[in-house]
Amino acid sequence: MIPQFRYSPEPALVPQPDCDWASKMVLNPAIIKDPESERLHMLFRATGPWAQKRKEGAHDPYPIFLGYAVSDDLGQTWDADFSRPALAPAMNLEKENVYITDINGNKVRDFSNGCIEDPRIFPVEGELYVSVACRMFPPGPYWLADQKPPVNTRFEYVPEWVNTDDDSFSLTCRDNNTVTVLYKLDLEKLKERRYEEAFTYVCPLTEGHVSDNRDVFLFPEKMMIRGKKQYVMLHRPMTPAPFPEGEDLKTPSIYLAAAEKLEEFASPSATHQLLAVSRFHWEENRIGASWAPLRISDREWLVAYHGKKDAHFGYTQSFMIVEERDNDFPAVIHRCPDRLMYARQEWEMPSDYPTPCLFTTGGIVVGEDLIMAYGAADQKVGISWVNHEELVAHIRRFDADGNGIG
Repeated sequence: MIPQFRYSPEPALVPQPDCDWASKMVLNPAIIKDPESERLHMLFRATGPWAQKRKEGAHDPYPIFLGYAVSDDLGQTWDADFSRPALAPAMNLEKENVYITDINGNKVRDFSNGCIEDPRIFPVEGELYVSVACRMFPPGPYWLADQKPPVNTRFEYVPEWVNTDDDSFSLTCRDNNTVTVLYKLDLEKLKERRYEEAFTYVCPLTEGHVSDNRDVFLFPEKMMIRGKKQYVMLHRPMTPAPFPEGEDLKTPSIYLAAAEKLEEFASPSATHQLLAVSRFHWEENRIGASWAPLRISDREWLVAYHGKKDAHFGYTQSFMIVEERDNDFPAVIHRCPDRLMYARQEWEMPSDYPTPCLFTTGGIVVGEDLIMAYGAADQKVGISWVNHEELVAHIRRFDADGNGIG
C-alpha cells in the first residue's frame, strides 16, 4: 500500500507585499528540529525587486535571501521573521570587492555575492552546516525565461570586467552559473536571531566554470572510499559531460563526490561517480537529490529526490535507498518508480512561474513521522507528513531499477 502523505491545507508561508526582500517569492525551505525542545527551525528562500540596486535600462534585480521561521507544533503553523533576512548576499559589482572572509580567516572570493538560494541544513561529523545554491550576481525577474516569449534576465547585472580574464573565477562570473556554497551554522545564535554571527562561510562545494551545479549536500558521516576515510557529497551538475559517464548522459543526473577535506570538493582532487539517471516518464528531463540522506540501518540511507518531465508536467518527488559499499561509493538498491509527491492543491498550482512544482528541500524524522518542507509553485512554502517506517517499507518493495520485488 502506498503510504499516506498529509499536506498543509494552506500555505505555511507566503510572500509579504510590504517586505522588500520577500515580496515576490517565499519558498524552498530547510528544516531542523531543536535538540533541546520540540521546536522546529526553518531557513527559507525569498526574493523581491531590489530597486535600490537597479541599473539604468535593466529590470529591477532580484537578489535571493534566506529568512528564518520557527514552529512549536511540529510544522502545523510557522512564525517567520520578516523584519530582516537571516542571510543576505553582498551584491558587490566591483571586482576588488567580491570577497568574503572564510572560516579560517582567509579573504576569499565570495561565490554567494548575488543570490543565496535553496538552503539545506544537515549535520556532518557532529557539526551543523547549510549548503546554498548561489550566483555571483543577481538576475532580473528570472521566471520570465519560462514564459512565452521568453525573456532572459540572468546576465543583466553581470559587470563588464568579467570579460577581461579567462581564469576560473572570471569564467564563473561570465556565465553567472550556480555555485553551491557551504556555510557552518550556529543554531544557538540563529535561535537568538543574531544572524550576523550564525553563519560562517566555509567554501564553495562546486566549480562554476565546470558546470552550473545545485542540489548539493553531504552525507552526515564520512565513508571509507578507495582506501581513505572521506566526506561524501551528492550533487547534480546541469552539464554532466565533464564527470564520469557524463558524455553519454542526455539529462542532468545525480552524482556522488568524495574528498578528504571539504575545501577539496571544488577542485580536481575530488573523485566523482554517477549514482542515478532519469529512468521513468515523470523524470525524463532531469533528476536531483532533494535533501540530505537519512540513515535507516547500519549501511542504508533514505535519499529523497525530485524529477522533472517538462514545463507542463513539472517537478515531482520520490525516494530511493542507497547502501554503503566496502571501500567504495554507495549504490542504489531500491528505487520507487512512482512519483509520490506532486502539486495537487489549488494553492500549490503555478501562477507567475508556469511549471507545476512541488519541491522538497527539508526532511526530518520526529516520532513516527517524516516531516518534509517544500516549495510550491515556486512562490510558497508547504509542509507534508508521512509515516517514516511505512514510507521506507514501500520503497523496499522495488529493486534498484524500480521493478517490483516478490
